[in-house]
Amino acid sequence: MRIILLLGILAPLAAPASEPLNRLSTEEKKEGFILMFNGKNLDGWDGNPAVWSVKDGVIVGSTDGSPLKHNTFLIYRSRKFSDFIMRADIKLRNHNSGIQFRSEELPEWVLMGYQADASEAGEKSAWGNFYEEKGRGRNVMRSPDQGWLIGQKAYRKGDWNTYEITAKGDHMRFVLNGVETIQVTDSKAADGWIGLQCHMGEPMRVEFRNMRIKPLH
Repeated sequence: MRIILLLGILAPLAAPASEPLNRLSTEEKKEGFILMFNGKNLDGWDGNPAVWSVKDGVIVGSTDGSPLKHNTFLIYRSRKFSDFIMRADIKLRNHNSGIQFRSEELPEWVLMGYQADASEAGEKSAWGNFYEEKGRGRNVMRSPDQGWLIGQKAYRKGDWNTYEITAKGDHMRFVLNGVETIQVTDSKAADGWIGLQCHMGEPMRVEFRNMRIKPLH
């Protein structure tokens, strides 16, 4: 709470286990949020079936027994998005994941573009970082760990973490568990696909739930 008060930023935290999952609150419905995941199956999403599945009301991305030759993504096929506010819970067992947005699609479920990063790599983790997949990497930020320096104080290792991503014009902002980690001004991409990442390399597992988005126009 001290971190939130110092920064003067309040945002929804990960839903307690007792609250219904994958549902819009009354306030979110009034604000115009759209539920992106129904909690039952991958309707509206497209990705490698050997990697992505639904279990116990969450989207699971796992490369256990399915090694990757390149990073792969579960792509939200409803539409491309430009300006929006997106909220999602993410739990990462190990390695590297993230949420892509305003991204361009390449063959074989590959996305190129902006990412709200998430990785478990000790002091070199990346929660809260702004990343450009297949582009400038961490060089979009002022320093390679700009977002992580704040994000490390807010994230919950091995547990659910809530990301809020705001994109409006050339201004983008990440909030992790109620704490703003970064604001970036960049005009390279105005719209594109949203997607979830599984990373090549060591076997990994990541989970997503409570995914909702509010288009801003």
